Amino acid sequence: MRIVSSPLRLAILTPMTTPALPPDHWPYPSWIAHRGAGTMAPENTLAAFRLGADHGFAMFECDVKLSADGEPFLLHDAELDRTTNGQGVAGVHSWDALSRLDAGSWHGRAYAGEPLLRLEALSRWLQSLGLMVNLEIKPSPGDDARTGRVVAERVRTLWAQSEVKPLLSSFSLDALRAAAQAAPELPRALLLDRWQPEGIDEALLLGCRALVVQQAFLNDRRIDAIHAAGLKSMAYTVNDAERAGTLWLSGLDGLITDRVDLFEPQARLGACPGQRLVVDLATA
Repeated sequence: MRIVSSPLRLAILTPMTTPALPPDHWPYPSWIAHRGAGTMAPENTLAAFRLGADHGFAMFECDVKLSADGEPFLLHDAELDRTTNGQGVAGVHSWDALSRLDAGSWHGRAYAGEPLLRLEALSRWLQSLGLMVNLEIKPSPGDDARTGRVVAERVRTLWAQSEVKPLLSSFSLDALRAAAQAAPELPRALLLDRWQPEGIDEALLLGCRALVVQQAFLNDRRIDAIHAAGLKSMAYTVNDAERAGTLWLSGLDGLITDRVDLFEPQARLGACPGQRLVVDLATA
């Protein structure tokens, strides 16, 4: 047992079970499409995932929360107002009510009537095409532990026959802790919206495999520190080609982007760009 301090709290954390994977086993591609297809389609809808796949992306990031009756579905915001024709906190509504909302018209007439997406439906689509996903556990306010537990349990069931499981991530320590207790074998990652040195220790105590950091706060030294701890380094949300190149040269393992159009050629190649850049520089 260790005591870890943070700007927000002093918490006693018990190390979680690390997923039973070889230390060097990381099955995920380097390029990850943000919320399906970034800003090119209504985020977190099946239309967005289809567009991202059309641009060559084999892995996606998306946000998962629970309806009032415990159905996991995709939505980034706590409230419905920005991306649907609904109003108020999403988590207080039943899935039946949420399923009737229009989650596409806000983005354009071409997507009118696009529904909110259940995790179960996304799972079927992804697995039918052999695609991968980073599921960010995005609890409604005050619902962290329940969301982490239910999402992990549902992922365990939905991806039971899949060789590569979803990567579960969250900013919420409580959600990740609950996910780890419910399904310790699923790979997890801690999200940071700024650099926090204690974040590495927190990720390790939670049995995480990766640290996902807001890209502006990453550099060579911090990526090296993440790797030295035995974690993979990931960055969000990188939309500039020059910045992406810098991060790859620094050893980044995974890059989340809105620019599925700009990075389509690299995403289709699949291999880690950083490895190719290092080889190209060495042979130049």
